[in-house]
Amino acid sequence: APERAHPEGLAALLAAGGRVASAEAADRAVRGAELVIDGIVGIGGKGGLRPDAAQLARAATDGGAVIVSVDLPSGVDADTGEVRGTAVRADATVTFGAYKPGLLIDPAREHAGALRLVDIGLTAELPARPEAEALQHADVAALLPRPEAESDKYRRGVVGVVAGSARYPGAAVLAVAGALHGGAGAVRYAGPAADAVIARFPETLVSPGPPSKAGRVQAWVVGPGLGDGTDARRALEDVLAQDVPVLVDADGLRLMSPDAVRARTAETVLTPHAGEAAALLGVSRERVESGRLAAARALAERFGATALLKGSTTLIAAASGARGHHTVRVNPTGTPWLATAGSGDVLSGLTGSLLAAGLSGRDAASAGAYLHGLAAREQGAAPLTAMGVAEELRGVWRELTSGR
Repeated sequence: APERAHPEGLAALLAAGGRVASAEAADRAVRGAELVIDGIVGIGGKGGLRPDAAQLARAATDGGAVIVSVDLPSGVDADTGEVRGTAVRADATVTFGAYKPGLLIDPAREHAGALRLVDIGLTAELPARPEAEALQHADVAALLPRPEAESDKYRRGVVGVVAGSARYPGAAVLAVAGALHGGAGAVRYAGPAADAVIARFPETLVSPGPPSKAGRVQAWVVGPGLGDGTDARRALEDVLAQDVPVLVDADGLRLMSPDAVRARTAETVLTPHAGEAAALLGVSRERVESGRLAAARALAERFGATALLKGSTTLIAAASGARGHHTVRVNPTGTPWLATAGSGDVLSGLTGSLLAAGLSGRDAASAGAYLHGLAAREQGAAPLTAMGVAEELRGVWRELTSGR
């Protein structure tokens, strides 16, 4: 808006064929603008902004201008979502041809603001297998299991849950809550919190013995609230030795043997948050959070498993196959209000139930994270509880599948 900008700043910016005659004048012009178009660095840029550009980015933010970035916010890494230094924080980003991973993955995603994709006819030039993808409603709806007329609870799948302890009985209740809303036909519980589980969910099939004696299951969830005692370790070893898909979360991630996980022939899904991922990879939490894409892939490769890396951007990475690495999936749903006790237990039970219903580890993790995030959004921009998220799952499942 010229009427708000400093005339001498505009003159400096327009002088000499567009060269900036004075850094001070440029700073004044940007601070006085109502709209700033950011096109400093393109998708090939690496590292944060150089000092002069960083100062202009700060001036635009401090001046209160609306900032619109061209293709991606300058200073972020288009390929990884990493931010190594100062970067523009846009109110909106108009990107062209295809979404870049850096626009979908934190911490860069937080710099992008509202996203708009403009098709410029690049479809034929894009690689057949993208680096990252974000599933949408129709994609997830197509993955969700749907019972047929001849279905019974065993055909729909039975998921086993090994969770909870004398100290954390609620973890078992929440994991079972997620599992009951996840599409499997029945939930078996094996652990010390059976009384608490039955009191809340009488339809649960409980067993006093070790997991392998609990009865037929098509998948296991192990770890939430399990503790670190001898019984917990034995239960985990028992589950990992079974030839069915297994989801490992929370305490199970600390207790599991990497060799035992890598030796498994059935699928394994690991669901760490950033701190747990850092411990599994032997790096700092800060390194995981700043390089989420690399961390998710490293987890999948190191353990030969599907890794669901929870956090501000939840990523799902599968171990490489014969055709090379799989596309990493970025979950587009969720809310910061999900950072609450027990929400991960619900996600584990939900995802384990989808495994038992026959989904692959990658699809079960993707659909589970998507439903979990949608259920949290339905709670609104307000404090929520893990059980509230579990109870909302039926509604978002119905919403997703109503048009199928």
